[in-house]
This record gives sequence, structure tokens and C-alpha cells, in this order.
Amino acid sequence: MKKVLKVIGMILIVLVFVAGTLLGYLTIDEYKPADIEDLEISGNEGEEITLSQEHTIMTWNVGYGALGDNADFFMDGGKKVYSSDKARVSENLKAIAAGITEVDPGILFLQETDRSASRSYFIDEFQTIRDDVNTTVAKGQAVFAPNFKVAFVPLPIPPIGKVYAGIGTMSAYKLSSAQRYALPCPFSWPLRTINLKRCLEIMRAPISGSDKELVLINLHLEAYDEGEGKIAQTNTLKEIMQGEVEKGNYVIVAGDFNQTFSSTDTSMYPCLEGMWESGIIYEEEFGDNIKFYADNSVPTCRSLDRILAGTSASDPQHFQYYMLDGYIVSSNVEVKEVKTLDLGFKNSDHNPVTMRFVLKAE
Repeated sequence: MKKVLKVIGMILIVLVFVAGTLLGYLTIDEYKPADIEDLEISGNEGEEITLSQEHTIMTWNVGYGALGDNADFFMDGGKKVYSSDKARVSENLKAIAAGITEVDPGILFLQETDRSASRSYFIDEFQTIRDDVNTTVAKGQAVFAPNFKVAFVPLPIPPIGKVYAGIGTMSAYKLSSAQRYALPCPFSWPLRTINLKRCLEIMRAPISGSDKELVLINLHLEAYDEGEGKIAQTNTLKEIMQGEVEKGNYVIVAGDFNQTFSSTDTSMYPCLEGMWESGIIYEEEFGDNIKFYADNSVPTCRSLDRILAGTSASDPQHFQYYMLDGYIVSSNVEVKEVKTLDLGFKNSDHNPVTMRFVLKAE
């Protein structure tokens, strides 16, 4: 009995040592971006965007190429950590690039894009999509802002492992600057060390014949907090937008808000018992010069609590869908159409959303 207890004690000591060493390493190595950081703009500079002409923008959370209709995910109540093999990730990325090519947007916002991560087999997804999209948007300028940068996420079993991911933008129009604005992080130590550090990717585009700028803001707000994180991050966005509107600039915000706009009718997609419930962005808090747009004819997101393929996916009474993706714009941006593209969540847990718009003449 003494020998057994001694062995158990030694095992516990080793486990505590390993856990302490890992926690110490993650604490030292924690990604701690500055409040505002300049971002590199790569690629070929395009023409300046124009007033009084129609343009198209597209936003898509691509689910790091691994959250197609075959996937579930443990954080949503599913079972999988690695939700797709490498071949399926590559298949998803090719289909995503083909979908972008078909729309041919002048501006493209992407979220959940891995650059080097265990969960997506270390494929540089942002570059892969850029290489495979056969339109001018991929041949123009590109910006990437990291929001998930951890050397090793030790949870769950099997562990998530290394993650370097973020949000990326491609533009056929000239970009003059790009910056990463840090958003409030709702997690405290030690969970903070292995969680995302959310941000706004803010780019400025000169407008032909105008002294004003088009301010483009790509985002992916908090998902798994208790709600206070999303609220704080939304308030930061609101303050930045209001400041740009006061300057007379044109502003377009898009991405995955992980919240629903207050004017959006979500009765078509009820929250089922026991499922994650999205927060609400109350539009009136932003002021009269800021407008919200979403297309709820098709859901923008589906739950990952179970695999979608082979289920009664067409019935929202039995499968959880959400409206989480859309656009917020200043009132000097005339919106012609916002459309959620129904791709059946084949290659991502989000559908892309497009917007046709005109920058009103001053």
C-alpha cells in the first residue's frame, strides 16, 4: 500500500509540475497587442473608389475551413475538436474561393481565417483563398489582423494545439492605411492566455474627387462570454463609428457580430431549448446617422451542436439557426441591396452576406 501511495504521489507531483510549467509558459508567451497597431498592406494598389457609382462588398466567416456541413464542435455542444480532415479543409477552401469569385466583390471581409493552426493542418488559409479567387479583389491589396495567437491551447482532449488566426480584408480599391484596434477582453487570467484577443480591422480608402475617406471596419465580436464582452466591444465600435461620422467620413462595418440587430425579425429562427442565444445590438443607441442592414430571408449562421448533413436541416423548428452577420453603415452610404447567399452551410457554418452600395455625392 505504501508503494502504491508513493507512485500515486509521484504521478501527482509530475502532473502538477507539467501543468505549472505549461501555465507559466502560456502566461509569458501570451499575445498582448497594443491598443492600436499599424497593419501591413500588401499587394497591388487599385484605383480610388468613386462617388455615385455602385460597388459590391462581401463578408464571410469561413469557419477556418473546417466547419462545413460534416462538422460539429465541442464549444457548441458537439463532440469534435478537429472537425475535418486536411482533404475536407482544402475542399472547403476551394469552394469558398469559388463562391467569392462568382460574386466578384470590390471589397471582401473574411473572419475566422487561419494562417498557421493545428486545427486546419497549418494551411495558410488567407493566402490560399487569395490565390484561388480569380477576380480583381484578390489581385489588389490585402490586410490581415490576428485575433487568436496561442502557441498551444491545451484544452480539451485532444487539445486544440497551436492557433494563429484572424480577420482579413481584400480590396480592389486603393487603401491608404490599415490599423488593428484592440477590443475589450472579458476573460481574466489564466483563461485569458488561451483565448481570442478580439479586434477591429480598420482601413481607410481615399475617395476620388473628395476630401473625405471611406472607413472600412472588419470585425468578429465575442462569442463565448457571458454577454458583457459583446456589450463592451459593441460600445467601442459605436464610439469609433460616431467619431468618423462626425468627421463626415463614409463608414461601412461588416462581419460576424455574434449578435442580432434589434430591427431584424428572428421569428423565423426561434431559439430552441438549451441552445446558445445570441445577444442583441440595439440600433437606436448608435444615433440617427448610422443604419443597420441584414437579410433574414436566409439564416447567416447555423449551430454546431451536431452535424448538419443528413438532418432535417430545412426545418428551423428542429435545427438551430441564427442571424449574426450583416452591415452597419453611415447614412451617407446608400444601400441598394443586402443579400444572404444560401449556400446550405456546405463549406462553413456561416453563409456569406453581400451588399450593393453607393457613396452619396456630397
